[in-house]
Amino acid sequence: MVLFLRSLLFYIGMILALVVWCIIITPLILPLPYRRRYFIMIQWGYFVVWWLEKTCQVSHEVQGLENITKSPAIVLGKHQSEWETYAFQQIFPMQVWLLKRELLWIPLFGWALATLKPIVIDRKNIRKSMQKIVLEGKQRLAQGLWVIIFPEGTRVLPGEKKRFGIGGAMLAAQTGCPVIPVAHNSGRFWLLKRFVKKPGVIQIVIGPAIESKGKTAKEINALAQTWIEDTMVTLEGGDEKGE
Repeated sequence: MVLFLRSLLFYIGMILALVVWCIIITPLILPLPYRRRYFIMIQWGYFVVWWLEKTCQVSHEVQGLENITKSPAIVLGKHQSEWETYAFQQIFPMQVWLLKRELLWIPLFGWALATLKPIVIDRKNIRKSMQKIVLEGKQRLAQGLWVIIFPEGTRVLPGEKKRFGIGGAMLAAQTGCPVIPVAHNSGRFWLLKRFVKKPGVIQIVIGPAIESKGKTAKEINALAQTWIEDTMVTLEGGDEKGE
């Protein structure tokens, strides 16, 4: 019952903050240059992570910050919950995200999201989506923005995995930008399609940069997937021992 009430309080605050950001703040900042608008917009994500810790006692620890490169890179990350979509905004430099177009249809949230230069794809049209990832990804990287991609394409339960899409690796192969693999166990605390949040410490591990120059997209993808899956075994094994 206590966890339910804490989670209820979390969602109330999260939704109220979203309404404020989307209805009041977003229209006011639209005339601003993109960089200023970006840093104001992502404050909602900062709030969500902070509010989750205060209400549900879900905090996080990051390992491997030294692996974040100075130049723009492509992040290929594990995707277990909504949490990482907010947390990555705090961890990595100014960034854009690869999104399915349906997310932009969500009232308020989707409309605000559309102002942040996401790379939006139609997952039903694979060929066109690959072309768009490479074309728009090159543009964003050239603008000094990092590109965040969840290669499994959807959230997966802890202990499960899906085939990695090739789009992020293809972008890396064609631009020569490094790939930063990221593993974490957020799904243990922000459970998929569950209302109640479980208290604890989310562990995030940022892997060494994978150099893409001289490698094929298939090779890059395999290296990223192997590192992420091997690291997930360690993280999830630690979870089991701690329970």
